[in-house]
Amino acid sequence: MISGPPSVITLVTGDNKQKEAGMNDLSTMPNTAAHVDQTQAGTGALPHNIEAEQQLLGAILTNNDVFSRIEQIITPEHFFDPVHRRIFETAASRIHKNLLVSPVTLKPFFEEDEGLKELGGASYLVRLQGASISAFAARDYAQMIYDLAIRRELIELGQEIVTKAATVETESDPKSQIVDAEQRLYKLGEDGRSETGFQSFLKAVTDAVNVANAAYQREGGLAGISTGLIDMDKKLGGLHKSDLLILAGRPSMGKTSLATNIAFNIAKAHKKGMTHEGVEGAIEGGAVGFFSLEMSAEQLAARVLSEASEVPSEQIRRGDMTEGEFRRFVEAAKSLESCPLYIDDTPALPISQLAARARRLKRTHGLDVLIIDYLQLVRPATAKDSRVNEVSEITQGLKAIAKELDIPVIALSQLSRQVESREDKRPQLSDLRESGSIEQDADVVMFVFREEYYKEREKPGDHELDKMAEWQNAMESLHGRAEVIIGKQRHGPIGTVELSFEGRYTRFGNLVKPWQDGGAQEF
Repeated sequence: MISGPPSVITLVTGDNKQKEAGMNDLSTMPNTAAHVDQTQAGTGALPHNIEAEQQLLGAILTNNDVFSRIEQIITPEHFFDPVHRRIFETAASRIHKNLLVSPVTLKPFFEEDEGLKELGGASYLVRLQGASISAFAARDYAQMIYDLAIRRELIELGQEIVTKAATVETESDPKSQIVDAEQRLYKLGEDGRSETGFQSFLKAVTDAVNVANAAYQREGGLAGISTGLIDMDKKLGGLHKSDLLILAGRPSMGKTSLATNIAFNIAKAHKKGMTHEGVEGAIEGGAVGFFSLEMSAEQLAARVLSEASEVPSEQIRRGDMTEGEFRRFVEAAKSLESCPLYIDDTPALPISQLAARARRLKRTHGLDVLIIDYLQLVRPATAKDSRVNEVSEITQGLKAIAKELDIPVIALSQLSRQVESREDKRPQLSDLRESGSIEQDADVVMFVFREEYYKEREKPGDHELDKMAEWQNAMESLHGRAEVIIGKQRHGPIGTVELSFEGRYTRFGNLVKPWQDGGAQEF
């Protein structure tokens, strides 16, 4: 039971009359709460305020400009009464199309609405308009409706947690219940709803138009977050929210290096501001979470610093640096202290724990991109009868994280040895280990390939002069070059992106074409 001053909050049940002070115009209205399921919470009804909903709708019907002040606060789902929910949703749709909203214009949409008929039909819309509040109070009423909706969700979620905890089952252990509760509480804090369920096509269409409008406002700019690699950005359109990207390759191809480079590029470009969606967030770059299940956080940081300071990583490991190199190394470390790159090097994390930690990071520090190195080292929540089923659970879990947190997730993956047995070592989708689920769940599948690595191992003997000359020419043409092969892209083209690679600093970069700068490479 939520209590408060009668002029602010009233708990309306089927037997109550309208009692809010200053609402004489509403006194003749039917009690809409009688048409709402009365779910009990403890000793009273779920908290709600029918009069606040009525007066806010009346204000919108009187002055459509009120809607722009409150649309960032509430959605149709926050209304307690289903009739009010439908009125608000229809009004929002028309206002987004720059069409007038009034009792007259809304009447045709509710001719067959049984709920509105019980309240008096179209005359109810007229009475709502006649009893509207001042436009200045609209935000306060909207905030009240939102707060009460959150309280209802908390009560329902709390009851579910209590019920599940009281039921002892082998299939539902306490740890999984905690993860599930945290997931729903996170969603409630972010979206104002603990679960989504079905949504109307009207809402889906509105969201699609908003996304298209944001893309139009960018005037051909990137739709997603820039990787810092120009040609890759052109092919992918940046890293898109809710996408799962798989970055695969054989050992020594540079998977971790490329992922680290992308993470560093995004984190160092991070700038906050007002986004196209009208909310505060990252307008450039973003906060990056990096789950390093293979390397320690210190080793990963050393790679980032090697790239930033241009000191070879093997010299950093040995401590074999000149005074100038060490000074560059320290200066790079100082400049990157505030970089929003967060590393978790806990080994063998279960997918459920990985999701929980990602949620916590987004809630506490923000999270725009998540990277997992690498997929095969993540553990399933529960042991399965086969490795294929385990990998399937992991990839489905990673895709769920991408959708839930609305961020791109990049997962590194190993390739099977069958690549080595082919003459053409370029990887393809069938080379993915347990490829069925990975290929199916991923929105983008990319392969890192450096032909120089394989050509170097084909070096002929010193006595084979002709072959040696041919090998040296091939090595010169391949030196410092890498390919990222896009084998699958759900929303765009496939193909190959050429990058530069500087092994000393484990750094990938933009490859300058011969016609751009006389064949020079940019690192």
